[in-house]
Amino acid sequence: MKILEKTISAQGSEILLKGCEDYKNILVIGVFHGDEPQGKYLIDNYLNNYESKLLFIPCLNPDGMADGVRTNSNGVDLNRNFPTDNWELTEKNEFFGGNSPASEIETQFVASIIEKYSPKMILTLHAPFKVVNYDGDAKEICEKISKIIDYPVEASIGYPTPGSFGTYAGVERKIPTITLELDEECPVEDLVEPVNKILKLLEDC
Repeated sequence: MKILEKTISAQGSEILLKGCEDYKNILVIGVFHGDEPQGKYLIDNYLNNYESKLLFIPCLNPDGMADGVRTNSNGVDLNRNFPTDNWELTEKNEFFGGNSPASEIETQFVASIIEKYSPKMILTLHAPFKVVNYDGDAKEICEKISKIIDYPVEASIGYPTPGSFGTYAGVERKIPTITLELDEECPVEDLVEPVNKILKLLEDC
């Protein structure tokens, strides 16, 4: 597994895209939100135990993860910062979408990866809602994921998400985009087996 692309966060941490030379153009992203660190652990565990042809950003928000907060070091919720038709300037709380769309290094990095690598499917690992959420034409694969992890499939997370990655990639760019909301109360070690099975499923797509 090689480092294919990298950028540096505002606090000097590396943000990496990992993959092999003959990669399959399916992208997996962990840690959009710094207080949802499960994705990095699960991706790193998978890569340490299996050869993979998927593309991985194990940790998109290292600064937020280091501080244990949802936002990045600029106080921006990366999942509200994408340049979508519904992006809006909001009050500065933990859901603040930035002063302008795609203002953040992390957002720009993901957008550049999508532009360069043209993924045919994207999986993002979040917490805590225990659902398999999707944007775009991803219902069929989500139903397979649901059978593995025993979470319900939901087309809507249940509240507005202006500037979200799902809208950016799944709705506006027509890339099937899966948001796997993991159980934050479950020990992350207990999530290894089902998430490994899900990633193996994507290897075969």
